Amino acid sequence: MSTYISSLQNPLIKQILLLQEKSRARKKEQSFIIEGFREIQLAIEGGLLIEKLVYCDSLCPIDKVQAISQEASHIGVSEPVYQKIAYRGSTEGVIAFAKAKQNKLSELQLPENPLVLIAEAPEKPGNIGALLRTADAAGVDAFILANPKTDLYNPNIIRSSVGCVFTNQIAIGSTQEIISFLQEKGISIYSAILQDAVAYDTQDYSGPTAIVVGTEATGLSQEWREASAQNIIIPMQGVIDSMNVSVAAGILIFEARRQRGV
Repeated sequence: MSTYISSLQNPLIKQILLLQEKSRARKKEQSFIIEGFREIQLAIEGGLLIEKLVYCDSLCPIDKVQAISQEASHIGVSEPVYQKIAYRGSTEGVIAFAKAKQNKLSELQLPENPLVLIAEAPEKPGNIGALLRTADAAGVDAFILANPKTDLYNPNIIRSSVGCVFTNQIAIGSTQEIISFLQEKGISIYSAILQDAVAYDTQDYSGPTAIVVGTEATGLSQEWREASAQNIIIPMQGVIDSMNVSVAAGILIFEARRQRGV
């Protein structure tokens, strides 16, 4: 039986707002909020469990909600309530509760000749979202976050990634855990670092490869410099010596794809 909510004081509405706003709540409940048909569908295709679908019937008819998932609970809300919980300015009238994945390194399923993109300590959700879009566009075998400063299911990451947070195979770990994982798998590390670096297009990425990028402000840690098979740079002609991390990652990862004939 479906439920209908018209009060902003309803515990479920308060829970939605808490999960949207607080990383601690998302981690504690191992649950997060997804907004929009496309993003919810991508999450389902990516194997995430959708527990509840909250919808506004004046914006989204029940038959469209039922088409998303028959197994999830369907909860109707009034339009004022929905406008309160809708995170995006333009909305489609449906929000989902989803169970978070653990995103463990040990759960990654890699082919014999993997291409992996790694980002160390990214903080801005918009940059993480853009990196996820780059990873999706390049069809990398895994996207790995080292020492992230925000959790993967931050609403701004879901929004800025346009759902690519669900289309990529993702793992999270400490820098040392990830380096050990790559070394055990025989994956060569190419770190985007200014020091002791060569032009990125002089290297061979046709074998098992991990491209590693850091933040624009601090770059990569010393651990990556020491573990790297070769430090690489993108030669630049302008006055400044840095570019947006997602742009840099795109240049590097698509060069690896070009060498692989893709």
